[in-house]
Amino acid sequence: MTGRLQTLVRGKSPIRPIDALRGGAGALVGLLFAGLLGRFAVGGGDWLHPLLVAPIGASAVLVFAVPASPLAQPRSVLGGNLVSAFIGIAVAMLVPQTLVAAPLAVGLAIGTMMLLGCLHPPGGAVALICVIGGPAVREAGFLFALNPVAVDSALLVAAGMAWGRLTGHSYPHRVPAPAASPHHTKDPAPAARIGYSPVDLDAALARYGELLDVTREDLDALFREVEISAHQRLHGQIRCGEVMSRDVIRLDRDQSAASALAYLQEHELRAAPVVDEAGRVIGMARRAELQANNRRTVEAALDPFVHKVMEGTPIAALLPILSSGHTHEAMVVDGERRLVGVITQTDLIAVLYRAHIVESVAAG
Repeated sequence: MTGRLQTLVRGKSPIRPIDALRGGAGALVGLLFAGLLGRFAVGGGDWLHPLLVAPIGASAVLVFAVPASPLAQPRSVLGGNLVSAFIGIAVAMLVPQTLVAAPLAVGLAIGTMMLLGCLHPPGGAVALICVIGGPAVREAGFLFALNPVAVDSALLVAAGMAWGRLTGHSYPHRVPAPAASPHHTKDPAPAARIGYSPVDLDAALARYGELLDVTREDLDALFREVEISAHQRLHGQIRCGEVMSRDVIRLDRDQSAASALAYLQEHELRAAPVVDEAGRVIGMARRAELQANNRRTVEAALDPFVHKVMEGTPIAALLPILSSGHTHEAMVVDGERRLVGVITQTDLIAVLYRAHIVESVAAG
């Protein structure tokens, strides 16, 4: 399929087939659950006629196809549909002319949902059906807002929560919290200290002046990912083997902790990799642990967790590792895990600074 034909058939932002399947299957299960359980809850027992109103189908599109949308969250589904139903019923009672009542109900419903922070597009259809729904809706009066509108909405939300958990997606949608400082201070993570700030994002949204179907927190998370991708594209050609230190101070696991501590102090190092007889990296030893195990061997004091990369690994892969604050170095190893070099935060900063200078010169 050519690019133009694919764009024509599937749009500019095609959805992955697995996502389309998950959304369609979720709507099928959710509407069955809401309709049949709703019928059971209110009695009647006619299972061939589930308790559903047409706008709930539109709600299902949001809940199961775009569960991260602010318009699909439980507050919007429940509040938007219920508020719109009450407004539609009230307008139908007060304004007998359908030609006037229908647009008035929809307009009032939209404005009220926006003011209450529960905007839900199917709410407009709920308000409309309350006006043009015929004798059955008029006879039910305000009870129609509770049964079936509120019942359907609540059951659909419950089905969305269950489906999200089953398929590994959060509903209600929650943006992952930013990484906390590993030192338990109020400072943001190092990677979050550069680039734009929350104040910049708020100012841009204020200038944009349009209601977006995405939360501020989602935008922030998305823009951070864009920054990382752009940086990886700019610096992806620099490999670890080009910038690593090759003359590495290393410790043997069988040597005494006291001698290892003296060795680190001699070279003014806080930590060093520990290798076995074949030169394979088996961990890191730091001054504090060596001091605590002064009468034992290095193996008793080593930390087995260590980040390892290959000489051909792009340095961009080290950015999230060495900027997290949790670790200060990465070991460069060969295919047999034998130590060939080390890259520290200082090495990474130096190469990024040099790359920045080169880019500035090239741009000039």
